[in-house]
Amino acid sequence: MALLNGSFLLQFFGFCVIVFWQFGDVMQFRITKKSSKSRARLGLLETAHGVVETPAIVGVATLGAVKTLESSQVMATGTQMLIANTYHLHLRPGEKTVAKMGGLHEFMKWERPMMTDSGGYQVFSLGYGRDYDVGKVLKEKRDAVKLVKAPKHLKITEDGVEFRSHIDGRKLFLGPRESVVVQEKIGADIIFAFDECTPPIADREYTIAAMERTHRWAKECLRARKRKDQAMYGIVQGGKYADLRKESARIIGAMDFEGFGIGGEFGDNKVTMSKMIRGVVRELPDAKPRHLLGIGHPEDVVRIIKEGVDTFDCTAMTHNARHGSAFTSRGRIDVSKAQYVHDKKPLDPKCDCHVCKTYSRAYLCHLFRAKEFTGMQLLTFHNLYYMNTLVASVREKIRKGEI
Repeated sequence: MALLNGSFLLQFFGFCVIVFWQFGDVMQFRITKKSSKSRARLGLLETAHGVVETPAIVGVATLGAVKTLESSQVMATGTQMLIANTYHLHLRPGEKTVAKMGGLHEFMKWERPMMTDSGGYQVFSLGYGRDYDVGKVLKEKRDAVKLVKAPKHLKITEDGVEFRSHIDGRKLFLGPRESVVVQEKIGADIIFAFDECTPPIADREYTIAAMERTHRWAKECLRARKRKDQAMYGIVQGGKYADLRKESARIIGAMDFEGFGIGGEFGDNKVTMSKMIRGVVRELPDAKPRHLLGIGHPEDVVRIIKEGVDTFDCTAMTHNARHGSAFTSRGRIDVSKAQYVHDKKPLDPKCDCHVCKTYSRAYLCHLFRAKEFTGMQLLTFHNLYYMNTLVASVREKIRKGEI
């Protein structure tokens, strides 16, 4: 009888959960602990595809795949959530195809929560970033440039951005409404408002114009949304200018978003980055989650979590792995170097992932020198596992009151 009652209750509870997600809020965020030593906090981000313990690092699945790994392998690294790229999925296979396949979760067999960005980063990377050969973080200090000319390879208007496909050269347009439509068809749990990510060399005048454009687009995205089972995050911009960052945070923070992204770039060094994030976080509603876009090297983790960031994504884990660079407890090591040809030690003696338990540095060195794909796959698995373990250790330190 007890078993029958338990079974009945379990079925009833499952029904209640389904009803809750169909008719209740699209996402719940609950703060479970706040640090007394920093702005760090623990939380639970509840979505229709599961719960994410925060702080958390979000894996990057640009085209619906974490490069070199299948979804089950990514899950085995402890990755709780992925972020896919709206612009690239729009180009191929196209959001209509993804929708026909049951949405991106079903298409790539990912059973956990997922985000999609808005395509705003490509406004930078395929625009001024490409023209001036700069990334989000400058490799060396450079003076601001007065951006009086339009980017060579795209056109930014008040309605959106005209791109030319890097695949076949065809013209395509992406604006706030178009971005929302694409993201709704892709079907992630959390989508982002369309924004303009400015280059780190942008002068103040242009940064203001781009920020104000981002604010207008944010309002349009909110008006355009139709699906009630997706959360939407607004994005704070403002470049390297602290006062603009705070202004953007106040304006975006006052809009009816379920959470907030912090985008763009943050000055010339890590100390400046911390100060900028701190200023933004202070202006955002405390009860809603904050996602830091595109920042997350090992040395960044504690710094950004201390400032109150709940989730963050970065391509560093996969990009480094494909180039033979492994994250370890003693810093990065390049396994392709000659010093590892006869090294019998594991990649990281302090790591308990299956790569470190199974293979020697010598074998990994051989794979990279022989240009074997397996080497990239093994290092990618390790780097993801290492970063998820690192973030989990930070959560534990917050729990114990050490951070």
